[in-house]
Amino acid sequence: KMTSCCYRSVASSLLRRNGRAFTTARVCCGDKAVDVGGVSFASDDVTNATPSILDKTNRNLLHIPHHPLKIIKDKIESHLNANLGFDDPKFSLHDSLHPAVSLKQNFDSLLIPDDHPSRSPSDNYFINASTMLRAHTSAHQCDLVKSGERSFLVAGDVYRRDEIDRSHYPVFHQMEGVRLFSLNEVNKATNASVFFNNDVRNELQQETHSLETSQFIGTHLKDTLEGLVDHLFGPVEKRWVECYFPFTHPSWELEIFFDNEWLEVLGCGVMEQELLDNSGADSSVGWAFGLGLERLAMVLFDIPDIRLFWSEDERFLSQFHESKSIEEMKFKPFSKYPPCSKDISFFHPPSFAENELMDVVRTVAGDLVENVECIDTFTHPKTKKSSRTYRIVYRSMERTVTNDEINELQNKIRQDAEHTLGVELR
Repeated sequence: KMTSCCYRSVASSLLRRNGRAFTTARVCCGDKAVDVGGVSFASDDVTNATPSILDKTNRNLLHIPHHPLKIIKDKIESHLNANLGFDDPKFSLHDSLHPAVSLKQNFDSLLIPDDHPSRSPSDNYFINASTMLRAHTSAHQCDLVKSGERSFLVAGDVYRRDEIDRSHYPVFHQMEGVRLFSLNEVNKATNASVFFNNDVRNELQQETHSLETSQFIGTHLKDTLEGLVDHLFGPVEKRWVECYFPFTHPSWELEIFFDNEWLEVLGCGVMEQELLDNSGADSSVGWAFGLGLERLAMVLFDIPDIRLFWSEDERFLSQFHESKSIEEMKFKPFSKYPPCSKDISFFHPPSFAENELMDVVRTVAGDLVENVECIDTFTHPKTKKSSRTYRIVYRSMERTVTNDEINELQNKIRQDAEHTLGVELR
């Protein structure tokens, strides 16, 4: 790896992904580079994006015809634009923005505090000290507002280091929406002042928003999203739960009662006025929402394993088509191959982070791993060393794996864990 002093930033250049234009800061460095979605970036001592993760930046699942994630994305976009009010602007769609963003875009522009746990290297994939794979589509929000967008949707692949099981994957897809309102729109709807210098926020409003403004934006947001949920799930019981996001206030999560349980489907809120002010939209107010496309698709299509979204097996892909209704696209399992389980035990240093182990496992075994679970922890009574045992469940979705094959992978995982994580194997 090269140190950060070896690279230089080149002026923001116009690039294309799937034929659509986007801008990003290209970084070059000597003869060492990292390829991210066809663009070269310098690596340095901070780089932790693994080859298996970087390979995913070229897959572009949201542009594959008949893919279940594309189907959900298209249904959301078409519904929102088909149900606009008389004076509502159309939502523009941005689904080809490059996944490499600056730390400022991913964190600072969204008012995420310096000490917020979401900034941790154990949770994110860094390309170098100044660039990372976006952890959420909101990383593009301020840039789009600065460009003059007032009503838009963003969809794309996002990257987070995470546990390994059937519902978690280090790459998934988000979709978010933003709707800004002019002062005239709010005045007309509320017949009241938009801004209010209160200097103290409460649970109902920001310090600069009048109560009428906050209530108008919140009602418009909730009505929009309840209509969207009914479009996807049919009429369902709903409830709004107050929550916290650094970039909205008030903030809510929308839950629905589906298949006899409450299910969280999205997060949203009134956009922080400071964020809008910083983006050149100080004479506007607005709302934003975000949701996970895999989460919705798994529920709507009865898809049991998140790894299936990356499958190129026609037995999976052929079950979905834009011309079908959601009810006609319930996933039918085409095989169930037997699992193979192996354990790994080790003493670990105090700095051990579980997501680091998950990355080692993913890098070695890829999508052959179905689940990784910590099944035992203990502290040695004499040495006071801490130990953990993890059970790794291997299962291919397309074939039967052999014990010899899995033993080879398990031995490689043990070697890499010892070498890269500083653990002492037991």
